[in-house]
Amino acid sequence: MSEEKQVKIVTRFAPSPTGFLHLGAYRTAIFSYLHAKKNGGRFILRIEDTDKERSKKEFEENIIESLKWLGLGYDELYRQSKNVARHKFFLEKMIKEGSAYISNEEAKDGTEVIKEIVRFKNPNIDVTFTDVIKGEVTMNTKDLGDFVLAKNLSEPLFHLAVVVDDFEEGVTHVIRGEDHVSNTPRQILIQRAIGAPTPIYAHLPLVLGSDKLKLSKRRGALPISAYQTQGYLPEAILNGIAFVGWNPGGEQEIFSHDELVQSFDLSRVQKSPAIFNEEKLEWFNKEYIKKLSSEEIEKNILARLPEKLQNKKLVSLIFERINKWGDVESMVGAGEFDFFLHAPKYDKAKLIFKNSNVEKTKKSLELAIKVLSDLTEENFDIENIKSALMLVAEQLETRGELLHPVRFALTGRDKSPDPFIVASVLGKNETMSRLQKAI
Repeated sequence: MSEEKQVKIVTRFAPSPTGFLHLGAYRTAIFSYLHAKKNGGRFILRIEDTDKERSKKEFEENIIESLKWLGLGYDELYRQSKNVARHKFFLEKMIKEGSAYISNEEAKDGTEVIKEIVRFKNPNIDVTFTDVIKGEVTMNTKDLGDFVLAKNLSEPLFHLAVVVDDFEEGVTHVIRGEDHVSNTPRQILIQRAIGAPTPIYAHLPLVLGSDKLKLSKRRGALPISAYQTQGYLPEAILNGIAFVGWNPGGEQEIFSHDELVQSFDLSRVQKSPAIFNEEKLEWFNKEYIKKLSSEEIEKNILARLPEKLQNKKLVSLIFERINKWGDVESMVGAGEFDFFLHAPKYDKAKLIFKNSNVEKTKKSLELAIKVLSDLTEENFDIENIKSALMLVAEQLETRGELLHPVRFALTGRDKSPDPFIVASVLGKNETMSRLQKAI
Protein backbone atom coordinates (compact mmCIF):
# COMPACT_ATOMS: atom_id res chain seq x y z
CA MET A 1 0.00 0.00 0.00
CA SER A 2 1.39 3.43 -0.98
CA GLU A 3 2.25 6.02 1.66
CA GLU A 4 -0.58 8.21 0.36
CA LYS A 5 -3.10 5.41 0.87
CA GLN A 6 -1.95 4.86 4.47
CA VAL A 7 -2.62 8.48 5.45
CA LYS A 8 -6.20 9.70 5.70
CA ILE A 9 -6.04 12.40 3.07
CA VAL A 10 -7.66 15.73 3.91
CA THR A 11 -7.80 18.53 1.33
CA ARG A 12 -9.36 21.96 1.57
CA PHE A 13 -10.77 24.74 -0.54
CA ALA A 14 -10.21 28.02 1.28
CA PRO A 15 -11.73 30.99 -0.57
CA SER A 16 -12.16 34.50 0.80
CA PRO A 17 -15.76 35.77 0.47
CA THR A 18 -14.63 39.17 -0.83
CA GLY A 19 -16.03 38.77 -4.35
CA PHE A 20 -17.44 36.28 -6.84
CA LEU A 21 -14.96 33.52 -7.74
CA HIS A 22 -14.21 32.68 -11.37
CA LEU A 23 -13.57 29.30 -13.00
CA GLY A 24 -9.86 29.31 -12.19
CA ALA A 25 -10.62 29.35 -8.48
CA TYR A 26 -13.17 26.56 -8.80
CA ARG A 27 -10.64 24.43 -10.67
CA THR A 28 -8.67 24.40 -7.41
CA ALA A 29 -11.80 23.25 -5.58
CA ILE A 30 -12.44 20.53 -8.17
CA PHE A 31 -8.90 19.16 -8.05
CA SER A 32 -8.89 19.24 -4.23
CA TYR A 33 -12.24 17.45 -4.12
CA LEU A 34 -11.27 14.81 -6.69
CA HIS A 35 -7.95 14.05 -5.00
CA ALA A 36 -9.61 13.56 -1.62
CA LYS A 37 -12.43 11.38 -2.93
CA LYS A 38 -10.13 9.30 -5.15
CA ASN A 39 -8.17 8.36 -2.03
CA GLY A 40 -11.11 7.89 0.33
CA GLY A 41 -10.31 11.13 2.14
CA ARG A 42 -12.14 14.24 3.32
CA PHE A 43 -12.73 17.52 1.52
CA ILE A 44 -13.05 20.66 3.64
CA LEU A 45 -14.54 24.03 2.77
CA ARG A 46 -12.99 26.82 4.80
CA ILE A 47 -14.36 30.32 4.40
CA GLU A 48 -11.46 32.70 5.08
CA ASP A 49 -13.50 35.62 6.37
CA THR A 50 -11.07 37.42 8.68
CA ASP A 51 -11.11 40.49 6.39
CA LYS A 52 -14.18 41.94 8.09
CA GLU A 53 -14.46 44.99 5.85
CA ARG A 54 -14.44 43.16 2.51
CA SER A 55 -16.07 39.83 3.44
CA LYS A 56 -19.73 39.71 2.44
CA LYS A 57 -22.45 37.16 3.21
CA GLU A 58 -23.66 37.19 -0.40
CA PHE A 59 -20.22 36.08 -1.63
CA GLU A 60 -20.07 33.29 0.95
CA GLU A 61 -23.53 32.08 -0.05
CA ASN A 62 -22.52 32.19 -3.71
CA ILE A 63 -19.47 30.00 -3.01
CA ILE A 64 -21.56 27.46 -1.10
CA GLU A 65 -24.29 27.38 -3.75
CA SER A 66 -21.76 27.06 -6.57
CA LEU A 67 -20.06 24.07 -4.95
CA LYS A 68 -23.45 22.46 -4.37
CA TRP A 69 -24.46 23.07 -8.00
CA LEU A 70 -21.22 21.48 -9.23
CA GLY A 71 -21.80 18.41 -7.04
CA LEU A 72 -18.74 19.06 -4.86
CA GLY A 73 -20.02 18.00 -1.47
CA TYR A 74 -17.72 19.02 1.39
CA ASP A 75 -17.34 16.99 4.57
CA GLU A 76 -16.88 19.97 6.90
CA LEU A 77 -17.44 23.70 6.73
CA TYR A 78 -15.22 26.03 8.75
CA ARG A 79 -15.11 29.81 9.04
CA GLN A 80 -11.69 31.23 9.76
CA SER A 81 -13.15 33.98 11.95
CA LYS A 82 -14.31 31.31 14.41
CA ASN A 83 -10.72 30.20 15.02
CA VAL A 84 -9.23 33.50 16.18
CA ALA A 85 -8.75 32.19 19.72
CA ARG A 86 -6.48 29.43 18.42
CA HIS A 87 -4.60 31.89 16.23
CA LYS A 88 -3.97 34.00 19.35
CA PHE A 89 -2.88 30.93 21.32
CA PHE A 90 -0.19 30.08 18.78
CA LEU A 91 0.93 33.69 18.46
CA GLU A 92 1.48 33.84 22.21
CA LYS A 93 3.24 30.47 22.09
CA MET A 94 5.61 31.67 19.39
CA ILE A 95 6.36 34.90 21.26
CA LYS A 96 7.03 32.99 24.45
CA GLU A 97 9.35 30.54 22.68
CA GLY A 98 11.18 33.29 20.78
CA SER A 99 10.20 32.58 17.17
CA ALA A 100 8.03 35.74 17.07
CA TYR A 101 8.04 39.12 18.74
CA ILE A 102 5.86 42.19 19.24
CA SER A 103 7.01 45.28 17.40
CA ASN A 104 5.72 48.82 18.01
CA GLU A 105 5.86 50.53 14.64
CA GLU A 106 5.06 53.93 13.24
CA ALA A 107 2.56 54.13 10.40
CA LYS A 108 3.97 54.92 6.97
CA ASP A 109 2.53 58.41 7.01
CA GLY A 110 4.04 59.03 10.43
CA THR A 111 0.75 60.06 12.00
CA GLU A 112 0.35 57.33 14.58
CA VAL A 113 2.07 54.46 16.34
CA ILE A 114 0.64 51.02 15.63
CA LYS A 115 1.13 48.86 18.68
CA GLU A 116 1.56 45.12 18.99
CA ILE A 117 2.40 44.17 15.41
CA VAL A 118 3.61 40.59 15.65
CA ARG A 119 6.57 39.67 13.46
CA PHE A 120 8.20 36.31 12.79
CA LYS A 121 11.86 36.04 13.70
CA ASN A 122 13.25 34.88 10.37
CA PRO A 123 16.18 32.42 10.67
CA ASN A 124 17.24 33.34 7.08
CA ILE A 125 17.67 29.77 5.87
CA ASP A 126 16.98 27.68 2.78
CA VAL A 127 13.58 26.00 2.87
CA THR A 128 13.06 22.95 0.67
CA PHE A 129 9.77 21.24 -0.05
CA THR A 130 8.57 18.70 -2.58
CA ASP A 131 5.72 19.83 -4.79
CA VAL A 132 3.63 17.09 -6.44
CA ILE A 133 3.53 19.08 -9.67
CA LYS A 134 6.69 21.21 -9.64
CA GLY A 135 9.06 18.72 -8.01
CA GLU A 136 11.63 19.77 -5.42
CA VAL A 137 11.62 23.50 -4.67
CA THR A 138 14.26 25.33 -2.61
CA MET A 139 13.86 28.97 -1.60
CA ASN A 140 15.96 31.14 0.70
CA THR A 141 13.98 33.12 3.26
CA LYS A 142 16.49 35.92 3.78
CA ASP A 143 14.73 38.34 1.42
CA LEU A 144 11.47 37.89 3.37
CA GLY A 145 12.85 39.69 6.40
CA ASP A 146 10.98 39.43 9.69
CA PHE A 147 7.56 39.18 8.07
CA VAL A 148 4.32 40.20 9.80
CA LEU A 149 2.15 37.51 11.41
CA ALA A 150 -0.58 39.71 12.91
CA LYS A 151 -1.67 43.34 13.29
CA ASN A 152 -1.97 42.53 16.97
CA LEU A 153 -2.66 39.45 19.07
CA SER A 154 -6.33 39.45 18.09
CA GLU A 155 -5.92 40.17 14.35
CA PRO A 156 -3.92 37.43 12.65
CA LEU A 157 -2.89 37.83 9.03
CA PHE A 158 -3.03 35.33 6.18
CA HIS A 159 0.13 33.26 6.74
CA LEU A 160 -0.41 32.60 10.42
CA ALA A 161 -4.15 31.93 10.10
CA VAL A 162 -3.72 29.50 7.18
CA VAL A 163 -1.04 27.48 8.94
CA VAL A 164 -2.97 27.22 12.20
CA ASP A 165 -6.24 26.35 10.44
CA ASP A 166 -4.62 23.65 8.28
CA PHE A 167 -3.00 22.20 11.41
CA GLU A 168 -6.19 22.28 13.48
CA GLU A 169 -8.30 20.82 10.65
CA GLY A 170 -5.85 18.03 9.85
CA VAL A 171 -5.17 19.10 6.26
CA THR A 172 -2.64 16.75 4.67
CA HIS A 173 -2.58 18.09 1.10
CA VAL A 174 -2.63 21.75 0.10
CA ILE A 175 -3.70 22.09 -3.52
CA ARG A 176 -3.68 25.70 -4.63
CA GLY A 177 -2.64 28.07 -7.40
CA GLU A 178 0.95 28.63 -8.48
CA ASP A 179 0.77 32.22 -7.26
CA HIS A 180 1.00 30.81 -3.72
CA VAL A 181 4.43 29.17 -4.25
CA SER A 182 6.20 32.23 -2.83
CA ASN A 183 4.04 31.97 0.32
CA THR A 184 5.11 28.41 1.05
CA PRO A 185 8.52 29.10 2.70
CA ARG A 186 6.91 31.52 5.19
CA GLN A 187 4.25 28.99 6.04
CA ILE A 188 6.73 26.15 6.45
CA LEU A 189 8.73 28.30 8.88
CA ILE A 190 5.56 28.95 10.88
CA GLN A 191 4.70 25.22 10.83
CA ARG A 192 8.07 24.37 12.30
CA ALA A 193 7.71 27.08 14.93
CA ILE A 194 4.35 25.82 16.22
CA GLY A 195 5.13 22.11 15.83
CA ALA A 196 2.76 21.48 12.93
CA PRO A 197 3.54 18.93 10.22
CA THR A 198 4.21 20.24 6.73
CA PRO A 199 1.44 19.13 4.36
CA ILE A 200 2.09 17.88 0.86
CA TYR A 201 1.89 20.76 -1.60
CA ALA A 202 0.61 20.80 -5.16
CA HIS A 203 0.74 24.21 -6.82
CA LEU A 204 -1.44 24.30 -9.91
CA PRO A 205 -0.18 26.20 -12.98
CA LEU A 206 -2.10 29.35 -13.81
CA VAL A 207 -5.26 29.34 -15.89
CA LEU A 208 -4.97 31.73 -18.82
CA GLY A 209 -7.71 33.29 -20.89
CA SER A 210 -7.82 33.27 -24.69
CA ASP A 211 -5.60 36.39 -24.58
CA LYS A 212 -2.86 34.26 -22.93
CA LEU A 213 -3.08 36.44 -19.80
CA LYS A 214 -4.03 35.21 -16.34
CA LEU A 215 -7.74 34.54 -16.06
CA SER A 216 -9.25 37.26 -13.90
CA LYS A 217 -12.48 39.10 -13.20
CA ARG A 218 -10.90 42.28 -14.58
CA ARG A 219 -10.64 40.64 -17.99
CA GLY A 220 -14.13 39.25 -18.03
CA ALA A 221 -13.77 35.91 -16.22
CA LEU A 222 -17.24 34.93 -15.04
CA PRO A 223 -18.39 33.42 -11.74
CA ILE A 224 -19.89 29.94 -11.77
CA SER A 225 -23.35 31.37 -11.13
CA ALA A 226 -23.14 33.27 -14.43
CA TYR A 227 -22.64 30.00 -16.33
CA GLN A 228 -25.62 28.59 -14.48
CA THR A 229 -27.70 31.58 -15.58
CA GLN A 230 -26.51 31.14 -19.17
CA GLY A 231 -27.94 27.65 -19.19
CA TYR A 232 -24.88 25.45 -18.81
CA LEU A 233 -25.32 22.06 -17.16
CA PRO A 234 -23.33 21.52 -13.94
CA GLU A 235 -22.00 18.18 -15.20
CA ALA A 236 -20.52 19.93 -18.24
CA ILE A 237 -18.89 22.67 -16.15
CA LEU A 238 -17.40 20.08 -13.78
CA ASN A 239 -16.08 17.96 -16.66
CA GLY A 240 -14.89 20.96 -18.65
CA ILE A 241 -13.01 22.68 -15.82
CA ALA A 242 -11.42 19.40 -14.71
CA PHE A 243 -9.85 19.17 -18.17
CA VAL A 244 -8.25 22.62 -17.92
CA GLY A 245 -4.63 21.60 -17.39
CA TRP A 246 -5.33 17.96 -16.58
CA ASN A 247 -5.99 14.89 -18.69
CA PRO A 248 -6.29 11.26 -17.61
CA GLY A 249 -4.72 10.04 -20.86
CA GLY A 250 -6.53 8.29 -23.69
CA GLU A 251 -9.17 9.60 -26.06
CA GLN A 252 -12.14 9.80 -23.68
CA GLU A 253 -13.23 13.34 -22.81
CA ILE A 254 -16.75 12.93 -21.42
CA PHE A 255 -16.48 11.81 -17.80
CA SER A 256 -19.25 11.52 -15.23
CA HIS A 257 -18.69 12.73 -11.66
CA ASP A 258 -17.77 9.20 -10.51
CA GLU A 259 -15.51 8.60 -13.51
CA LEU A 260 -13.61 11.82 -12.75
CA VAL A 261 -13.12 10.69 -9.15
CA GLN A 262 -11.82 7.30 -10.25
CA SER A 263 -9.55 8.69 -12.98
CA PHE A 264 -8.08 11.70 -11.22
CA ASP A 265 -4.33 11.73 -10.63
CA LEU A 266 -2.53 14.86 -9.42
CA SER A 267 0.68 13.75 -11.12
CA ARG A 268 -1.04 14.16 -14.49
CA VAL A 269 -1.62 17.89 -13.99
CA GLN A 270 0.41 19.71 -16.63
CA LYS A 271 3.33 21.85 -15.47
CA SER A 272 2.74 24.72 -17.89
CA PRO A 273 -0.14 27.25 -17.72
CA ALA A 274 -3.47 26.00 -19.05
CA ILE A 275 -5.62 27.89 -21.54
CA PHE A 276 -9.31 28.17 -20.74
CA ASN A 277 -11.28 27.81 -23.97
CA GLU A 278 -14.92 28.98 -23.88
CA GLU A 279 -15.70 27.16 -27.14
CA LYS A 280 -14.45 23.88 -25.68
CA LEU A 281 -16.66 24.43 -22.64
CA GLU A 282 -19.63 24.92 -24.97
CA TRP A 283 -18.69 21.66 -26.72
CA PHE A 284 -18.74 19.84 -23.38
CA ASN A 285 -22.13 21.36 -22.61
CA LYS A 286 -23.65 20.33 -25.95
CA GLU A 287 -22.43 16.76 -25.40
CA TYR A 288 -24.21 16.67 -22.05
CA ILE A 289 -27.38 18.23 -23.46
CA LYS A 290 -27.43 15.44 -26.05
CA LYS A 291 -27.63 12.93 -23.22
CA LEU A 292 -30.91 14.40 -21.95
CA SER A 293 -34.28 12.89 -22.79
CA SER A 294 -36.27 14.47 -25.62
CA GLU A 295 -38.84 15.56 -23.02
CA GLU A 296 -36.19 17.39 -20.99
CA ILE A 297 -34.77 19.08 -24.08
CA GLU A 298 -38.22 20.17 -25.22
CA LYS A 299 -39.11 21.53 -21.78
CA ASN A 300 -35.94 23.63 -21.52
CA ILE A 301 -36.20 25.07 -25.02
CA LEU A 302 -39.88 25.94 -24.82
CA ALA A 303 -39.39 27.56 -21.41
CA ARG A 304 -37.02 30.08 -23.01
CA LEU A 305 -39.24 30.99 -25.95
CA PRO A 306 -41.82 33.80 -25.84
CA GLU A 307 -45.40 32.59 -25.77
CA LYS A 308 -46.00 33.28 -29.48
CA LEU A 309 -43.09 31.02 -30.43
CA GLN A 310 -43.84 28.09 -28.12
CA ASN A 311 -44.33 25.63 -30.93
CA LYS A 312 -43.02 22.09 -30.45
CA LYS A 313 -42.11 21.98 -34.14
CA LEU A 314 -39.37 24.53 -33.40
CA VAL A 315 -37.63 22.34 -30.82
CA SER A 316 -35.56 20.18 -33.18
CA LEU A 317 -34.68 23.21 -35.29
CA ILE A 318 -33.42 25.15 -32.27
CA PHE A 319 -31.69 22.17 -30.68
CA GLU A 320 -29.41 21.76 -33.70
CA ARG A 321 -28.19 25.35 -33.33
CA ILE A 322 -27.54 25.74 -29.60
CA ASN A 323 -24.78 24.74 -27.20
CA LYS A 324 -26.46 25.96 -24.02
CA TRP A 325 -30.01 26.89 -23.03
CA GLY A 326 -29.21 30.61 -22.96
CA ASP A 327 -28.55 30.47 -26.71
CA VAL A 328 -32.31 30.17 -27.20
CA GLU A 329 -32.92 33.58 -25.66
CA SER A 330 -29.98 35.03 -27.60
CA MET A 331 -31.46 33.79 -30.87
CA VAL A 332 -34.85 35.26 -30.00
CA GLY A 333 -33.24 38.55 -29.02
CA ALA A 334 -31.33 38.68 -32.30
CA GLY A 335 -34.60 38.33 -34.22
CA GLU A 336 -33.68 34.97 -35.73
CA PHE A 337 -37.28 33.77 -35.40
CA ASP A 338 -39.07 36.97 -36.38
CA PHE A 339 -40.18 35.47 -39.68
CA PHE A 340 -42.31 32.99 -37.74
CA LEU A 341 -44.21 35.88 -36.19
CA HIS A 342 -44.84 38.03 -39.25
CA ALA A 343 -44.30 37.97 -43.01
CA PRO A 344 -40.80 39.20 -43.94
CA LYS A 345 -39.97 42.23 -46.05
CA TYR A 346 -37.17 41.74 -48.56
CA ASP A 347 -35.59 42.82 -51.84
CA LYS A 348 -37.41 40.85 -54.54
CA ALA A 349 -34.15 40.39 -56.48
CA LYS A 350 -32.96 38.10 -53.68
CA LEU A 351 -35.63 35.58 -54.60
CA ILE A 352 -33.70 34.70 -57.77
CA PHE A 353 -31.24 31.83 -57.41
CA LYS A 354 -27.72 32.51 -58.73
CA ASN A 355 -27.86 32.50 -62.57
CA SER A 356 -31.59 31.95 -62.78
CA ASN A 357 -34.02 34.66 -63.89
CA VAL A 358 -37.40 36.19 -63.06
CA GLU A 359 -39.45 33.84 -65.25
CA LYS A 360 -37.79 30.67 -63.94
CA THR A 361 -38.19 31.87 -60.37
CA LYS A 362 -41.86 32.65 -60.91
CA LYS A 363 -42.43 29.22 -62.44
CA SER A 364 -40.64 27.53 -59.52
CA LEU A 365 -42.82 29.32 -56.99
CA GLU A 366 -45.97 28.41 -58.95
CA LEU A 367 -44.89 24.75 -58.97
CA ALA A 368 -44.31 24.90 -55.23
CA ILE A 369 -47.80 26.29 -54.63
CA LYS A 370 -49.30 23.63 -56.90
CA VAL A 371 -47.75 20.62 -55.13
CA LEU A 372 -48.24 22.02 -51.64
CA SER A 373 -51.91 22.82 -52.28
CA ASP A 374 -52.51 19.10 -52.65
CA LEU A 375 -51.57 18.57 -49.00
CA THR A 376 -54.25 18.91 -46.36
CA GLU A 377 -53.64 21.03 -43.26
CA GLU A 378 -53.40 17.81 -41.22
CA ASN A 379 -50.73 16.39 -43.54
CA PHE A 380 -48.77 19.62 -43.75
CA ASP A 381 -45.74 18.31 -41.84
CA ILE A 382 -42.00 18.29 -42.51
CA GLU A 383 -41.84 14.93 -44.26
CA ASN A 384 -44.79 15.50 -46.57
CA ILE A 385 -43.69 19.03 -47.44
CA LYS A 386 -40.17 17.80 -48.18
CA SER A 387 -41.40 14.92 -50.34
CA ALA A 388 -43.67 17.22 -52.36
CA LEU A 389 -41.08 19.94 -52.96
CA MET A 390 -38.15 17.60 -53.63
CA LEU A 391 -40.16 15.74 -56.25
CA VAL A 392 -40.33 19.00 -58.22
CA ALA A 393 -36.82 20.20 -57.37
CA GLU A 394 -35.19 17.02 -58.68
CA GLN A 395 -36.71 17.66 -62.11
CA LEU A 396 -35.15 21.11 -62.46
CA GLU A 397 -31.63 21.90 -63.66
CA THR A 398 -30.57 22.50 -60.04
CA ARG A 399 -32.58 21.99 -56.86
CA GLY A 400 -31.68 25.50 -55.76
CA GLU A 401 -33.95 26.94 -58.47
CA LEU A 402 -36.91 25.82 -56.37
CA LEU A 403 -35.61 25.56 -52.82
CA HIS A 404 -33.91 28.97 -52.72
CA PRO A 405 -36.92 31.13 -53.71
CA VAL A 406 -39.24 29.07 -51.51
CA ARG A 407 -36.97 29.49 -48.48
CA PHE A 408 -36.43 33.20 -49.12
CA ALA A 409 -40.14 33.81 -49.66
CA LEU A 410 -40.88 32.21 -46.30
CA THR A 411 -38.05 33.78 -44.24
CA GLY A 412 -36.61 36.76 -46.09
CA ARG A 413 -33.18 35.79 -44.73
CA ASP A 414 -29.91 34.79 -46.38
CA LYS A 415 -29.39 32.21 -43.67
CA SER A 416 -32.30 30.34 -42.18
CA PRO A 417 -33.58 26.86 -41.46
CA ASP A 418 -34.59 24.70 -44.43
CA PRO A 419 -37.95 25.56 -46.02
CA PHE A 420 -39.57 22.25 -45.04
CA ILE A 421 -39.26 23.00 -41.31
CA VAL A 422 -40.27 26.64 -41.75
CA ALA A 423 -43.37 25.74 -43.78
CA SER A 424 -44.46 23.11 -41.27
CA VAL A 425 -44.25 25.65 -38.43
CA LEU A 426 -46.03 28.39 -40.40
CA GLY A 427 -48.83 26.07 -41.47
CA LYS A 428 -50.42 25.68 -44.88
CA ASN A 429 -52.35 28.95 -45.11
CA GLU A 430 -49.46 31.23 -44.13
CA THR A 431 -47.01 29.30 -46.32
CA MET A 432 -49.25 29.60 -49.38
CA SER A 433 -49.83 33.28 -48.67
CA ARG A 434 -46.09 34.05 -48.54
CA LEU A 435 -45.36 32.08 -51.71
CA GLN A 436 -48.19 33.86 -53.53
CA LYS A 437 -46.85 37.21 -52.36
CA ALA A 438 -43.42 36.31 -53.72
CA ILE A 439 -44.93 35.56 -57.15
